Amino acid sequence: MATTTLVTGARASRSTITLKLLMAASGIIFILFVLLHMYGNLKAFAGHDAYNEYAAHLRTLGEPMLPYEGFLWILRVALIVALVVHAYSAFALWRRAGRARTQKYVVKKNLASSFSSRWMRWGGVTILLFLVWHLLNFTVGKVNISGGSTNDPYNLLVDTFDVWWMTLIYLAAMFALGMHLHHGTWSAAQTLGLTNNARARRNAKTLGWILAVVIAGGFSLVPIAVLTGVITK
Repeated sequence: MATTTLVTGARASRSTITLKLLMAASGIIFILFVLLHMYGNLKAFAGHDAYNEYAAHLRTLGEPMLPYEGFLWILRVALIVALVVHAYSAFALWRRAGRARTQKYVVKKNLASSFSSRWMRWGGVTILLFLVWHLLNFTVGKVNISGGSTNDPYNLLVDTFDVWWMTLIYLAAMFALGMHLHHGTWSAAQTLGLTNNARARRNAKTLGWILAVVIAGGFSLVPIAVLTGVITK
């Protein structure tokens, strides 16, 4: 009986480690993607033609080896797979943590944890909901809430963020993204064995803050610039 329990525990432990590794790997994929996506968004500061040329270049990238929009579809499929892996792993780990907790803590555990770690689960849900709307707004449905055309990427961007509440929603999502990146970077480093000493832990935390500020801040610059009139049609 004891042997069976040990084997079951070992399997569960290996499975948990596998889920954490999957979360770390898929998270790294998303970090690389949002860095590139942020760079593309900042093209809006270069004006209408530069931004639209960038958008058009993404659709022809890899031609003639790839068909029109071939690269984008490869990227989309890879991101969808990474998203499913990331979300499933997070949900599975959350359920296991809940089952392992047989009684309530006398003192709340999260009093000693950081805000970003406590926000991790709900931040992930917030980002997922925002991602659905973001795709409907700019990619899949191309919804122009100002009533303008949707076939011009730059004008669609300006029309969207000219509406104050759209900018507010976007900035709230970027805050959630920043907190997710901060704690996610730390968690990934810990899973990959990169926090084995005090210096490594400091470096992981610093990297988390840098990524959070650079990426979330970089994404936030464009809507703020549109709303304040720095970027216009």
